[in-house]
Amino acid sequence: MACRISELVIDCADPDRLAAFWSMVLGYAELGREDDGSIEIGPPDTGSLQPTLVLSPSSEPRTGKLRLHIDVSATDRDQDAELERLLALGARPADVGQTGTGSRHVLTDPEGNEFCLLHTRLQPL
Repeated sequence: MACRISELVIDCADPDRLAAFWSMVLGYAELGREDDGSIEIGPPDTGSLQPTLVLSPSSEPRTGKLRLHIDVSATDRDQDAELERLLALGARPADVGQTGTGSRHVLTDPEGNEFCLLHTRLQPL
């Protein structure tokens, strides 16, 4: 039997702010809070196989480029419309050395964590 990803943990200065942002981006809901201030968000359908996100408070500043980032794809609109929506939610364009000829947009969340909006549209789950 193999493993599957069940959670992705993101250290952050403001878990509430990032939980709100990523919940709006992904259509997730808050699933729980821990005593340490961590917030878990995930699909509102408890039977989903999608991983949850755990936003974990940290006062340590991030140094350097992230070694792992999230890629997202729109499910109900084209890439340009989804880019507009993500920017309105608080995402910002990022320059990580891309040439501008690719089919993805590199963005950051409100705390500067890079993620990519891919061109491919996925079917809703």
